[in-house]
This record gives sequence, structure tokens and C-alpha cells, in this order.
Amino acid sequence: MNALGRRMSGLELFLHHRGKKRYKSMTQFSERILNTPASFIREILKVIQQDDIISFAGGLPNPVSFPKEDLKQSMERVIDQYGDEVFQYSSTEGYRPLREWVAKRYRDEYGMDVQAVDVLITTGSQQALDLMGKVLINPGDALAIEEPGYLGAIQAFTVFEPDFCPVPLLDDGMDLDRLEQILEERNVKLLYTVPNFQNPTGLTYSVEKRNALCSLLNRYSAYLIEDDPYGQLKFEGEALPYIGSFGLKKSVLFGTISKIITPGMRLGWICTKDKELMQHLVTAKQAADLHSNIFAQYAVYDYLMNHELNEHIGKIKALYKEQSDVMLQAMKDFFPDTVTYTMPKGGMFVWGSLPEGESSLELFDRAMKEKVAFVPGNPFYVNDEKPVPTFRLNYTNSEPEVIREGIRRLGRLMESY
Repeated sequence: MNALGRRMSGLELFLHHRGKKRYKSMTQFSERILNTPASFIREILKVIQQDDIISFAGGLPNPVSFPKEDLKQSMERVIDQYGDEVFQYSSTEGYRPLREWVAKRYRDEYGMDVQAVDVLITTGSQQALDLMGKVLINPGDALAIEEPGYLGAIQAFTVFEPDFCPVPLLDDGMDLDRLEQILEERNVKLLYTVPNFQNPTGLTYSVEKRNALCSLLNRYSAYLIEDDPYGQLKFEGEALPYIGSFGLKKSVLFGTISKIITPGMRLGWICTKDKELMQHLVTAKQAADLHSNIFAQYAVYDYLMNHELNEHIGKIKALYKEQSDVMLQAMKDFFPDTVTYTMPKGGMFVWGSLPEGESSLELFDRAMKEKVAFVPGNPFYVNDEKPVPTFRLNYTNSEPEVIREGIRRLGRLMESY
């Protein structure tokens, strides 16, 4: 709602999201923060808090998947056994046994040469973005990012005032011809990717594209971030190898428990073999928060030692696959043929596209009148101020019958396309 109590339109929300860029600081606040947009999705979630709205807007895990009772038992054991340690300051790098577990999982699941010293525990992977920005990015540095790209990364990196170089996504991953052109023209410091079930598109890089991207990057000095919150949510088949595992020299991998255990504990990690980079990341984290929640680290480690994580993840995948199937079938039943969309094989999102020239912001306004919310495509593009036809739908936080009803309402609004 705005100051007059009226719900903001999609365009007003977008302009509010981008609006900070439009004025220079005449206050005591830094231009850096004034030029950083608020989260568009968070602004939408504020507007749609009514219980009767069907929301496909958030990227929220289904609370049914949270192992609440198991975590409660772990917390009680940790307090009983390690009360002094978990309520005290701790090391910046993180709880050593948890770091060893992360490293072992990469060795066992992916055959990667990872040790505990290569792992830094962070306050969610969102902090990992912030730390990488602090360590690597100066104002004006070239930063390559997927287009459309993860909104949280755009927001986190914007604080450091980079020059974003968007790289279009194709069906099998990043457009390497365009990326190579950017690498030739600019001294790119950092390339940010979400190679598994990408946010917002839901697409996954092919093995061939991963290998080719590794070969390309080894000719240049840019660091690669592979942010992988969704890779464990592959509905069928084996996990794909990480881009860095093909022999990339400057490889950084982000992981998190947010999608496979719980997001509320805010635990993630950075994994890299680059010792100098790791040293600077530890320094940046010391300055930021000393260390991530040590009680949460002990509790999660206890949970992992007393339960089979892959069994738990299997239940999450089964739940999300059912929800995904329901959404995709409903889109097939109710959307006109002129509206296209991705067919993800895992993760949490479907990416749709209206006919060229149509505006998903305008559709958002009409959908809100029908009590349905989604995320228009605009905030996922770093340089596009014009309305775009694309939009993102999340399927993981709604019951099947609610998903079908919400898609039916959207389909009715799309009949004119």
C-alpha cells in the first residue's frame, strides 16, 4: 500500500524498486545505498499479505519440508552437550565438523577435491554474495551476470557499484559467443551464474555448455561463481558436474541448507581452492559479523549426523515434482498457445513469456484484481527500464488445488493474447 492506502500498481512497484537510482544524495546517507534498489519481490510480498491472494511470487520452500521435530531434538542435544560452546563467540571460518561434512559431500557426491580448509561457513548464500563483492569489486568494475539473472545477486552486487555486463541465456545455458565478446572487450572481474535450475528461468546448463564455459574462462582472469541453491532438487537422474570441476583455475562455489533443510537458520558456505581469495573472504567476514550463528551450525551438524539427508531430500523432490507437474499441466490446460514457458526438471520456478510487445507488469495489475500474484520479469534484467513480456512463477509453496485455481485465473486474463 502507498501512503494513501491504495495498492501500488505493477509499474509503480517497479519504479519504486528502481527509483532510488533517480536521485543523488542530498542527505547524510551514502549514494551507494541510495543507488541500491529495494528487493522487488519483497515489495510485492508486502502488498499481497492478504490471506485470500494466491501467490506464486515468493521463492519460498514449502514449510511441510522442514524437519521441525528432528531439529528440535538436535537443538536440545546440542544445548545439553555443548552449552558453553554454542552460546560463546566462535571461529570465523565456521564449525570445523560442519565444514568437514560439506567437503566430504562434495567429494562423495561429485568426486571433487575439497577439504575443510576450502570451506567458509556464511550467513546464508546471500552473505556469500556480499563477501565476494567486498573482496573483488571496485566501483566501475565489469561484472558479468546471466540475463535474466537472480534478483538477490543483482541487489547484493549493486551496493559495490559495478558495471553490469548481462549475458543472455539460451536453452542450454549462457550465450558463450556473447560472453566471449564481453571478455575480449572488458576486464571482467567476476562472472555470476546459477547453473542448476536457474532463478528465475528454471533452466539448467548442459554438460557440454559447462565444459565449454570452463575452457573459455581459463583464457581470462575472471572469477566464476557457481551459486547452487537448487542443484539438490533435481527430480530425476544424476547430478551434473560443476563447471569448476572441469579444471577451472578461478572457481568459487556457493552452497546452502536453505532449500534442503531450512532457510530460517541462514547457513550457507563458500567453497574455493584459491587460498589467497579465501584469506580475504575470512577477513571480510570478520569485519561483517565475526562468524555465522554457531548454535545453528552445531544443531544442523547434529541433525546431519543423526538423519539420512538424501532420504529427506528425496521427500522434498517428490513433493516439488508433484507441485511442478500440477502447475505445468494447468498451464497447458489454461494458457493460450501464444504464451510460452520453460519445463524445469527440478528447482522451484517456471519462467513464462507473453507475446512480444505485451507487458507482464500490466498483467500483474490485472492478476492482482483476481487475487493472484506472480513476479513480472523486469527486476531480473539489470539494464531494461521498459516493461518486458516475461514473468516468473513459483510452485513450491502452494497446494495442488490452489496452484490449479491460480493458473486458471491467470489463463482467463491471457485470453486476449
